[in-house]
Amino acid sequence: MIGCLIVHGFTGTPQEVEDIREYFAEKLWLVYTPELPGHDGTKESLKAASYQEWVYKAQIALEELLERCDKVYVIGFSMGGVIAGYLAANYPVDKLVLISSAAYYLNPKQLAEDLSGWVLEGIRGELEEDDVYQFYRDKVMRTPISATFEFAKLVRKLRAAFHHVTVPVLIVQGEKDGLVPARSARYIYEQIKSEDKQLFFMEEAKHYIWYSDQKDTFLTELDRFLTGGEDTLKRSRDSHDEDSDPKAIHL
Repeated sequence: MIGCLIVHGFTGTPQEVEDIREYFAEKLWLVYTPELPGHDGTKESLKAASYQEWVYKAQIALEELLERCDKVYVIGFSMGGVIAGYLAANYPVDKLVLISSAAYYLNPKQLAEDLSGWVLEGIRGELEEDDVYQFYRDKVMRTPISATFEFAKLVRKLRAAFHHVTVPVLIVQGEKDGLVPARSARYIYEQIKSEDKQLFFMEEAKHYIWYSDQKDTFLTELDRFLTGGEDTLKRSRDSHDEDSDPKAIHL
């Protein structure tokens, strides 16, 4: 049996990665999407949680999958990508996928563009209809400062684990991500020692890549990487401009 652990992001829930879970569960994989401590949607719970508890919860889920399955893949989103990298460096997993992983966070340029758009929508009276604005506003309102410090500590303490990852890795980053800058994906790519490592940039995607128009492409690439299907990285390189960055593929 194939097992798959999906670790959600800071202030998120398993629901935010449900599209990914559902996609691979349909293949009859055993897919775990544990809710990290404090991430039940309430400010009080998040305030009481520590980054060590977040890591421990993911470890417990992974250890169970390793006991039950012949192969285990780990997928991490945002802060969950940092946790996933730590797990891949310390446990015998088979492959690792990192999505919008927060080795660094906040992309000032894209964030400024988003804010400018929200200002214009506010002037036109359309802001309350903007789903992205509503989403981020709700996240900010229910995030205590103490939890933000825990998030920063987690990134600072676990980021070095990427240097010890040797399994095959797929790194996917949205070019319009206002929370995690492109340099985070490039940093992770450079740190990881795997011989098989792939870096994809989704040109039209923001932080939640699977909420973009490139959702189908995104899920297809995850599927190809994890199941050993046709390699988009190879196909892209066959026709890629030799003068452009050889490390990354832009989709």
